[in-house]
Amino acid sequence: MLIDTHAHIYSEEFNDDIDEVITRAYDSDVRKIILPNIDSSSVKKMLDLADQYPQICYPLMGLHPTSVREDYQDELELVEFWLKKRKFYGIGEIGIDLYWERAFLEQQIIAFRHQLQLAKKYQLPVVLHVRESFDEVFAVVEEEVEAGLTGVFHSFTGSVEQAARITDLGFKIGIGGIVTFKNSGLDEVVRQIDPKHLILETDAPYLTPSPFRGKRNESSYLIHVARKIAELHDLSVHEVAKITSANAVSLFGI
Repeated sequence: MLIDTHAHIYSEEFNDDIDEVITRAYDSDVRKIILPNIDSSSVKKMLDLADQYPQICYPLMGLHPTSVREDYQDELELVEFWLKKRKFYGIGEIGIDLYWERAFLEQQIIAFRHQLQLAKKYQLPVVLHVRESFDEVFAVVEEEVEAGLTGVFHSFTGSVEQAARITDLGFKIGIGGIVTFKNSGLDEVVRQIDPKHLILETDAPYLTPSPFRGKRNESSYLIHVARKIAELHDLSVHEVAKITSANAVSLFGI
């Protein structure tokens, strides 16, 4: 069994064939899919999909850093409203993004810290978006981390040293399609990370693994990530699936 720990398959890219996407995932041994939220505009579609496939799709609640704008406090109020209203399996996707937008860095940090505190309050893991912001994210996490705060650095593309800092905190490392890219260099980093620290993800519809790079990503392609990690660690795909799925089950309580 494989678990896709990060997929936005509720997004408009899947409007026309979501049932087929779910079927293909299941047929490719992807039996559970974690759905991170983006902002107020994505909640309904995400929850509708989770309700349609309750044994496969597991929703998270959070405010994505690229959606932090002048109205971020209203967005955070909505996050809290939903956390009180129904069950979620984590707080995400949250973090800091300095690739798309630097103007709202102060607001991103405030929103990020607030959501880490919500995670502690509700005893939920966090899914961290880190884009050109590792030092900034890590500074906030180190200040907020305490017994019980767990999570994953999603779509990891960092160094061996950064991976060690993550695992020293007890966080997991999310690996997706980038590890299959020919010149990414991530493969040599992942080779040096014990699989006991890894969980698998697609980030669908983005970051499609080889050999489908350039096409829309979907959860069924997770097998290509698993195969690459198996190759890097001289393990069978079955062993990689067993280890990473156990990590995901433990982290998200699914």
